[in-house]
Amino acid sequence: MLDVVCCGDLILDEPDPDRWLSGIAAPLQAAAFAIGHLEVPHTTHVEETAADIPAPGAPPAHLDALARVGIDAVTLAGNHISDCGAIGIADTIARLERLGIAHCGAGANLSVAREPAVLHRDGTRIALLSYNCVGPEQGWATEERAGCAYVRVDPESGGTIAPAASLVRPDPDSVARMADDIRTARAGAHACIVALHKGILHPPARLHPYERQLAHVPLDAGADAVIGHHAHILRGIEFYQGRPIFHGLGNGCVVTRALSADSAHPQRAAWARRRRELFGFEPDPSYPLAPFHPEAVHGMLARLVFEHGQLSAAGFVPVFVEPPGRPVGATGARASAVCAYVATISRLANLPVLQYSVEADMVRISPA
Repeated sequence: MLDVVCCGDLILDEPDPDRWLSGIAAPLQAAAFAIGHLEVPHTTHVEETAADIPAPGAPPAHLDALARVGIDAVTLAGNHISDCGAIGIADTIARLERLGIAHCGAGANLSVAREPAVLHRDGTRIALLSYNCVGPEQGWATEERAGCAYVRVDPESGGTIAPAASLVRPDPDSVARMADDIRTARAGAHACIVALHKGILHPPARLHPYERQLAHVPLDAGADAVIGHHAHILRGIEFYQGRPIFHGLGNGCVVTRALSADSAHPQRAAWARRRRELFGFEPDPSYPLAPFHPEAVHGMLARLVFEHGQLSAAGFVPVFVEPPGRPVGATGARASAVCAYVATISRLANLPVLQYSVEADMVRISPA
C-alpha cells in the first residue's frame, strides 16, 4: 500500500513556518508522498508584475520548513507564482531542487512548466501535473517567457481575465493540450494526479459551471484523481468514473499579513476592502493572518491510497484552522463538523451524494 496526502494553498510569509505547519505535520510525515500547492514565489527579488494584485515574495528559507514537515512535491501553477517575475520563479525552483522537493507547473518556459513531476517509491511511479485555470494571462508561460502551465477559461464578458472575473468557457485548444500532457505522463507512470487552480474565490459551496466539465477532462485522459485549490475555502467532492475530484482543498497553511485591509501596500489594502464588497463577508478579527470567510476554518487534507499502482481508496483528513491562522488536525466534534460541512457544500453545489466512513487515518469517501 502507498498513500498520498495532498494539502491546499501554502503561503508561509510569517516567521517560524515550522510552528504554523506543525498542526498538520503528522499526516504529512506519515504519508508515502505529501503534496502541497505553493501559492507564492519564495524570493528576495522585489519585482512586482501588474497583472494581478501582487503577492509579496515569501522568504526562501521558509521552503526548508516544507521539507522538514515531509512535503515531497509542490504544484506551482497558480495566479501568484509569477508575481515576482522570472527571477522569482527561478529562485523558488532553485531552492526546491536544493531541498529535494519535486515540483511542476511553472518554469523558464511553457515546455518546462508542462512537464510532470514524477514520484518514485517501492517500484511505483506517480506523475503529478499542475495547471492554472484562473489567470492572469501575463503570468502564463510561453516558449519565450517564464510562467506557469495553464488552461484558458474565457470570461463571460470576453477580453482578458481580470481578478474576480466570471469565467465560463474552457478553451478547447488548451483543454486538449492538457489532456495530451496527461496521456503522455500516465503512459510513463502507474498513476497520475492532476492539480487545477480553479474556481470562485471565497463564497461557500459555489462551483462555476465550467469547473465540473473541466475537472472531468483529466480523468477521461487517464488521471486517477483531480485536486483543486484557489478558492481559499473548501469545495465539494465528487466521483467521476469511480475516481475522486476534490473541487477545492481550501487553505493548506496560509499565514500572511498581505491580505489585511490595513496593509501598507496600497493595492493589497484596496483589494482586501474590495473583497468584502465583492464576496459579502467580514473576516473574523481573531484570524489576522488568515482573513478569509468565517467558514474557511473547516479544512481537509486529501488522502489517496494506491495498491500495486491502482487507486484503491480515497478520503480526507479533517482539519480545523485555529486563530490566528494555524491549521491543526481535527478530532471529535470538530472532525464531525468538518465532515458535515463537506457533505453540506457538496449537496449545495449539486454534486452526487457520497458515502462517508470514519476510519482511524481518514474519512473514507465513496459513491453512494
